[in-house]
Amino acid sequence: MEVNNNFTENAKNDFQLVQKAMNGDQRAYADLMHRYKDAIYFMALKMVNNKEDAMDLTVETFGKAFEKLDKYQPSHAFSTWLFRVATNNCIDFIRKKKLNTMSLNGLMDDDGEERTLQIAADVLNPEESWIKNQQTQELKSLIDSLPPRYRRLITLRYFDELSYEEIAQQLDLPIGTVKGQLFKARYLLGSIVSHINKDEI
Repeated sequence: MEVNNNFTENAKNDFQLVQKAMNGDQRAYADLMHRYKDAIYFMALKMVNNKEDAMDLTVETFGKAFEKLDKYQPSHAFSTWLFRVATNNCIDFIRKKKLNTMSLNGLMDDDGEERTLQIAADVLNPEESWIKNQQTQELKSLIDSLPPRYRRLITLRYFDELSYEEIAQQLDLPIGTVKGQLFKARYLLGSIVSHINKDEI
């Protein structure tokens, strides 16, 4: 993978960070998020006109981008590719919202009947175990790059080891909201963790 000679200095720096991230450097992921999270958020906000949706879409964009980082081609700047991922993510969100309004606590089965979305309360999945066991400076740097509400939820759940009920009570939020937001934050961190683990195998 060779850098495009026409890249600006910023684009060249991004390219170096992408290469480091693909080699399992957690700090590189955090640096890329620090650089672009605000720009992605404001772009999403302009498209969906809702602050909470824009924040969710920002987290999802980085999750999807980091999952597909090996598909990035350096013929274009990383920022161009990232904004394309963000734009497509927002378009998908808008399309789904228009086609089907779905409650956070339920999904529709093939017969159109609502079924309960099962979320395990206290069983740690591999990503959660990794988060719990790897309380390193690099991980904290990555968590610090998350939007504030996700950062706080991750800290309360995995560092302070509070239950969902305790977090809901402390933040004065419905427990379903706590679980949903933690799922989104974990999705982003999990995509990075799986990418790092894959590189280490």
